[in-house]
Amino acid sequence: MSGLRQFEGVLTDKGSKYAVSGGPAASKAEAEALIKALCRRKRYAKATHNTWAVLLQDAQGNRTPLKNDDGESGAGMVILRMLEREGLTNHLVVVTRWYGGTKLGGDRFRHVQTCVRHYLDNAEPSHG
Repeated sequence: MSGLRQFEGVLTDKGSKYAVSGGPAASKAEAEALIKALCRRKRYAKATHNTWAVLLQDAQGNRTPLKNDDGESGAGMVILRMLEREGLTNHLVVVTRWYGGTKLGGDRFRHVQTCVRHYLDNAEPSHG
């Protein structure tokens, strides 16, 4: 899908592998379409978690946060908070994890942050 940026191999820890993707999404339907497009790739469809968030903003400036943990409890909120701090609206960010067999505990939140930071630093998404 056009507009979808992907970064694979962002980090690996105890066998778990992480990737981050994203693209412009000005509505829930657009966000869902991007996620669907990502998951058309077999590798992403088979991932343990495709956690995502988007901060939608309408023409009046009203913001609507959307997130999905996809089984990685709390991870969607981590992404959402980073988008809020950046002031990045109408842009979906998806952190993908392939579970490596060892629980990561609290490290998984740091890894989500690392992936989102990598995306923000390298994808150069437009704000607002």
